[in-house]
Amino acid sequence: MAIEASFTTTEGEFPLAAVFEDFPGTQIELDRVVPTDGAIIPYFWIEDADVDTIDMSTVAHPGIRDICVLDTVDGNAFIRIDWDFEYESILTAILETDVELISAIGTQANWTFDIRGEEQQAISQFHTYCNEHEIPVELSQLHALSPVRSGHEYDLTDAQREALTLAYTRGYYDSPRQLPQQALADELGITRQAVASRLQRGTRRLLASTVITPDE
Repeated sequence: MAIEASFTTTEGEFPLAAVFEDFPGTQIELDRVVPTDGAIIPYFWIEDADVDTIDMSTVAHPGIRDICVLDTVDGNAFIRIDWDFEYESILTAILETDVELISAIGTQANWTFDIRGEEQQAISQFHTYCNEHEIPVELSQLHALSPVRSGHEYDLTDAQREALTLAYTRGYYDSPRQLPQQALADELGITRQAVASRLQRGTRRLLASTVITPDE
């Protein structure tokens, strides 16, 4: 059974921690886009920073060979990085074990890495690799994947399910957002106010069915 796990590590233990020296209040998210040249996790986003002043030439770390700003979108910077995998980090552990990176988000305080393994042994091997190579990580969450359920099991209406599915597949929930709400409304053939209502009510029902416990 597939297993997902979340690990945290202090910001100083990951190469991109050097970015926070110049932008302490920002957030970094690794982008899992795989380029044709086979580079591993070569892009990341810097959010909530003054993109007009971003200069990657000042970022130096033994785990980074090269780093440069490619573009800025809606106040976020899209950056390409060339890692030096001779430097042992959590990315090396991911490459050397049978796990897949789902997401990685960092702030000045810490990094959170979500990974997936086809079985629990893969997660254990990853953790062991980190310990043996003195890569300090702490397991914060571990759970088995559940079968995907239909929207009807969450008490969604057909209209809510259609709007939520379209919004997700078109990148409405991405950061930065790939599609404005009006474009969703146009594609569904309804008003912007109607699509906003469907998304709001559908999200509320999903939260009530999955996140909120009876006591809450």
